[in-house]
Amino acid sequence: MLNRILSSKWTKAVVFLLGMAPVLVLLWFVYQLDLTANPLEYITHYTGDWTLRFFMITLAVTPLRVMLNRPAVTRLRRMLGLYTFFYGCLHLLTWVWFDRQFEVAGMWEDIAMRLYITVGMASWLTMLPLALTSNQRAIRKLGFQRWQRLHRLIYAGALAGVLHFLWLVKSDIREPLLYGGILLTLMLFRAVVWMQKKRR
Repeated sequence: MLNRILSSKWTKAVVFLLGMAPVLVLLWFVYQLDLTANPLEYITHYTGDWTLRFFMITLAVTPLRVMLNRPAVTRLRRMLGLYTFFYGCLHLLTWVWFDRQFEVAGMWEDIAMRLYITVGMASWLTMLPLALTSNQRAIRKLGFQRWQRLHRLIYAGALAGVLHFLWLVKSDIREPLLYGGILLTLMLFRAVVWMQKKRR
Protein backbone atom coordinates (compact mmCIF):
# COMPACT_ATOMS: atom_id res chain seq x y z
CA MET A 1 0.00 0.00 0.00
CA LEU A 2 2.71 2.48 1.03
CA ASN A 3 4.83 1.61 -2.02
CA ARG A 4 1.83 2.19 -4.27
CA ILE A 5 1.24 5.61 -2.72
CA LEU A 6 4.92 6.60 -2.99
CA SER A 7 5.08 5.43 -6.62
CA SER A 8 1.92 7.26 -7.67
CA LYS A 9 2.21 10.32 -9.91
CA TRP A 10 -0.29 12.02 -7.62
CA THR A 11 2.12 11.79 -4.70
CA LYS A 12 4.58 14.04 -6.52
CA ALA A 13 1.77 16.47 -7.31
CA VAL A 14 0.74 16.60 -3.64
CA VAL A 15 4.36 17.13 -2.50
CA PHE A 16 4.73 19.88 -5.12
CA LEU A 17 1.66 21.70 -3.79
CA LEU A 18 2.79 21.27 -0.18
CA GLY A 19 6.19 22.69 -1.11
CA MET A 20 4.52 25.75 -2.66
CA ALA A 21 2.24 26.30 0.35
CA PRO A 22 4.72 28.39 2.42
CA VAL A 23 5.34 30.91 -0.36
CA LEU A 24 1.62 31.14 -1.10
CA VAL A 25 0.97 31.83 2.59
CA LEU A 26 3.67 34.52 2.51
CA LEU A 27 2.11 36.15 -0.56
CA TRP A 28 -1.25 36.13 1.22
CA PHE A 29 0.33 37.88 4.23
CA VAL A 30 1.86 40.46 1.86
CA TYR A 31 -1.53 41.01 0.22
CA GLN A 32 -3.18 41.41 3.62
CA LEU A 33 -0.34 43.67 4.84
CA ASP A 34 0.02 41.32 7.79
CA LEU A 35 3.82 41.20 8.13
CA THR A 36 4.30 42.59 11.66
CA ALA A 37 5.89 45.99 12.37
CA ASN A 38 9.08 45.00 10.50
CA PRO A 39 8.11 43.39 7.16
CA LEU A 40 11.70 43.04 5.93
CA GLU A 41 12.79 41.15 9.03
CA TYR A 42 9.68 38.96 8.88
CA ILE A 43 10.20 37.97 5.23
CA THR A 44 13.93 37.41 5.79
CA HIS A 45 13.34 35.08 8.73
CA TYR A 46 10.37 33.36 7.08
CA THR A 47 12.26 32.43 3.91
CA GLY A 48 15.37 31.47 5.90
CA ASP A 49 13.35 29.22 8.20
CA TRP A 50 11.79 27.41 5.26
CA THR A 51 15.17 26.96 3.61
CA LEU A 52 16.44 25.19 6.73
CA ARG A 53 13.26 23.14 7.04
CA PHE A 54 13.59 21.89 3.48
CA PHE A 55 17.27 21.13 4.08
CA MET A 56 16.23 18.86 6.96
CA ILE A 57 13.30 17.31 5.08
CA THR A 58 15.53 16.53 2.09
CA LEU A 59 18.20 14.97 4.31
CA ALA A 60 15.51 12.91 6.08
CA VAL A 61 14.64 11.07 2.86
CA THR A 62 17.51 8.55 3.13
CA PRO A 63 16.81 7.63 6.79
CA LEU A 64 13.12 7.19 5.94
CA ARG A 65 14.02 4.98 2.98
CA VAL A 66 16.22 2.79 5.20
CA MET A 67 13.88 2.62 8.21
CA LEU A 68 10.72 1.99 6.17
CA ASN A 69 12.50 -0.12 3.55
CA ARG A 70 10.73 1.88 0.85
CA PRO A 71 13.14 2.83 -2.00
CA ALA A 72 10.30 4.66 -3.77
CA VAL A 73 10.54 7.53 -1.28
CA THR A 74 13.79 8.63 -2.94
CA ARG A 75 11.86 9.80 -6.02
CA LEU A 76 10.73 12.79 -3.94
CA ARG A 77 14.25 13.84 -2.93
CA ARG A 78 15.05 15.85 -6.06
CA MET A 79 11.90 17.96 -5.75
CA LEU A 80 12.53 18.56 -2.05
CA GLY A 81 16.12 19.57 -2.78
CA LEU A 82 14.96 22.02 -5.44
CA TYR A 83 12.52 23.52 -2.96
CA THR A 84 15.46 24.01 -0.58
CA PHE A 85 17.22 25.98 -3.31
CA PHE A 86 14.03 27.87 -4.19
CA TYR A 87 13.49 29.12 -0.64
CA GLY A 88 17.23 29.81 -0.33
CA CYS A 89 16.97 32.02 -3.43
CA LEU A 90 13.98 33.87 -1.96
CA HIS A 91 15.96 34.38 1.25
CA LEU A 92 18.97 35.71 -0.70
CA LEU A 93 16.78 37.88 -2.93
CA THR A 94 15.16 39.48 0.13
CA TRP A 95 18.59 40.58 1.31
CA VAL A 96 19.91 41.61 -2.13
CA TRP A 97 16.79 43.49 -3.24
CA PHE A 98 14.94 44.84 -0.22
CA ASP A 99 17.77 45.14 2.31
CA ARG A 100 20.81 46.11 0.20
CA GLN A 101 18.87 47.36 -2.87
CA PHE A 102 21.38 45.76 -5.26
CA GLU A 103 24.24 47.85 -3.85
CA VAL A 104 27.13 45.59 -4.87
CA ALA A 105 29.85 47.34 -2.83
CA GLY A 106 27.75 47.16 0.33
CA MET A 107 26.93 43.49 -0.27
CA TRP A 108 30.59 42.58 -0.72
CA GLU A 109 31.43 44.45 2.47
CA ASP A 110 28.73 42.56 4.38
CA ILE A 111 29.95 39.20 3.03
CA ALA A 112 33.54 40.01 4.01
CA MET A 113 32.87 41.56 7.42
CA ARG A 114 29.82 39.74 8.81
CA LEU A 115 30.50 36.08 9.50
CA TYR A 116 26.86 35.02 9.51
CA ILE A 117 26.42 36.50 6.03
CA THR A 118 29.64 34.83 4.86
CA VAL A 119 28.44 31.36 5.87
CA GLY A 120 24.93 32.11 4.59
CA MET A 121 26.36 32.92 1.17
CA ALA A 122 28.52 29.79 1.34
CA SER A 123 25.39 27.74 2.04
CA TRP A 124 23.65 29.17 -1.02
CA LEU A 125 26.72 28.59 -3.19
CA THR A 126 26.78 24.90 -2.22
CA MET A 127 23.15 24.62 -3.33
CA LEU A 128 23.74 26.22 -6.73
CA PRO A 129 25.64 23.32 -8.41
CA LEU A 130 23.22 20.84 -6.86
CA ALA A 131 20.24 22.63 -8.38
CA LEU A 132 21.98 22.96 -11.76
CA THR A 133 22.77 19.22 -11.87
CA SER A 134 19.44 17.92 -10.54
CA ASN A 135 18.47 16.28 -13.82
CA GLN A 136 19.10 13.04 -15.70
CA ARG A 137 21.28 14.75 -18.30
CA ALA A 138 23.73 15.89 -15.59
CA ILE A 139 23.85 12.37 -14.13
CA ARG A 140 24.69 10.91 -17.55
CA LYS A 141 27.31 13.58 -18.27
CA LEU A 142 29.05 13.43 -14.87
CA GLY A 143 28.62 9.71 -14.28
CA PHE A 144 26.63 8.53 -11.28
CA GLN A 145 29.55 8.27 -8.84
CA ARG A 146 30.88 11.76 -9.55
CA TRP A 147 27.35 13.14 -9.49
CA GLN A 148 26.75 11.45 -6.12
CA ARG A 149 29.98 12.89 -4.68
CA LEU A 150 29.01 16.37 -5.90
CA HIS A 151 25.61 16.11 -4.24
CA ARG A 152 27.21 15.42 -0.89
CA LEU A 153 27.69 19.18 -0.81
CA ILE A 154 24.21 19.25 0.70
CA TYR A 155 25.78 18.29 4.05
CA ALA A 156 28.09 21.32 3.96
CA GLY A 157 25.22 23.52 2.81
CA ALA A 158 22.97 22.41 5.65
CA LEU A 159 25.73 22.90 8.24
CA ALA A 160 26.50 26.38 6.89
CA GLY A 161 22.79 27.19 6.99
CA VAL A 162 22.54 26.20 10.65
CA LEU A 163 25.65 28.25 11.51
CA HIS A 164 24.22 31.20 9.58
CA PHE A 165 21.11 31.08 11.75
CA LEU A 166 23.06 30.48 14.97
CA TRP A 167 25.41 33.43 14.42
CA LEU A 168 22.55 35.66 13.29
CA VAL A 169 20.48 35.43 16.48
CA LYS A 170 21.74 37.48 19.40
CA SER A 171 20.08 35.95 22.47
CA ASP A 172 17.64 33.06 22.12
CA ILE A 173 19.56 30.31 20.31
CA ARG A 174 17.10 27.49 21.00
CA GLU A 175 15.71 27.38 17.46
CA PRO A 176 19.07 27.21 15.63
CA LEU A 177 20.22 24.61 18.16
CA LEU A 178 17.10 22.58 17.35
CA TYR A 179 18.03 22.59 13.66
CA GLY A 180 21.59 21.69 14.64
CA GLY A 181 20.32 18.75 16.70
CA ILE A 182 18.18 17.49 13.82
CA LEU A 183 21.11 17.77 11.42
CA LEU A 184 23.41 15.95 13.85
CA THR A 185 20.86 13.14 14.25
CA LEU A 186 20.49 12.74 10.49
CA MET A 187 24.27 12.65 10.02
CA LEU A 188 24.77 10.15 12.86
CA PHE A 189 22.17 7.90 11.26
CA ARG A 190 24.14 7.97 8.00
CA ALA A 191 27.36 7.23 9.87
CA VAL A 192 25.83 4.19 11.58
CA VAL A 193 24.45 2.84 8.29
CA TRP A 194 27.84 3.39 6.60
CA MET A 195 29.68 1.52 9.37
CA GLN A 196 27.23 -1.36 9.20
CA LYS A 197 27.73 -1.66 5.44
CA LYS A 198 31.50 -1.56 5.89
CA ARG A 199 31.40 -4.37 8.44
CA ARG A 200 29.36 -6.52 6.07
